[in-house]
Amino acid sequence: MVSMFDRTTAVTRRDERTYDGEIDGGWDIGGAANGGYLIAIAARAMADAAGRPPLSLTAHYLSPGRPGPCTVDVDVVRAGRRTATVQARLRTAAGDDVLALLGTFGDQTPGGPSHVDAVPPEMPPYDECLSARPPVSESRFGEHLATRVRPADLGFATGNPTGVPEIRGWFRFADTDPGAEPIDVYGLLLATDAFAPVCFNAGEFPVGWAPTLELTVHVRGVPAPGPLRCRFSSRFLTDGMFEEDSEIWDAAGRLVAQSRQLALIPRPA
Repeated sequence: MVSMFDRTTAVTRRDERTYDGEIDGGWDIGGAANGGYLIAIAARAMADAAGRPPLSLTAHYLSPGRPGPCTVDVDVVRAGRRTATVQARLRTAAGDDVLALLGTFGDQTPGGPSHVDAVPPEMPPYDECLSARPPVSESRFGEHLATRVRPADLGFATGNPTGVPEIRGWFRFADTDPGAEPIDVYGLLLATDAFAPVCFNAGEFPVGWAPTLELTVHVRGVPAPGPLRCRFSSRFLTDGMFEEDSEIWDAAGRLVAQSRQLALIPRPA
């Protein structure tokens, strides 16, 4: 089954370096496309050029991604035996730069040396968590997702933030079977930017648009079928900016992605 996410992040190769795509209006927040969704579009083009899936991607956000046709210009900087380094730029049809990206691409190779000093975050089962839509009233971002948030972390939505910049929840797509359809690497890229910003729960900042300046995602594994268990947190919210770290765990209890982003704290109305 091809999901709506797969269809709306698809790209077509035009020539050796250029790919054509479409920024779909159904993944926007206040008229601008979600950052993880935009990375997924560019990553598909970069992966096709490299012939390998992404392992690590860093994206710098240059301007809002408005709905409409887009292009991804790709340059394979280096292609080695195990990994390839690729840079890219996502532009609108009008020529506006939206993203500048640099990434490492390569196949996951299970079975190597491992040491994990962490466990999946504790939270209620999926059915006991609550649906939460973005706080921007005109957003359509939540239409294709069936994300659920730990009830204790939704205080910001009613004006009662927890005082701790953390949000935990479950991620899955609304139009796929959660028990049969695994979330692929491009879905992982979206998951790292699919929840409300943790600064909303810090207790001293307004709820509003918190634009991402830079987002880095590390893909650590291929998820097993089922919803993803997610934890987002921050330790430093200073001078109008905050960092947000994520851990993404699959249904089998394996860490499958990590991310860190730098974003702007919403300004008071």
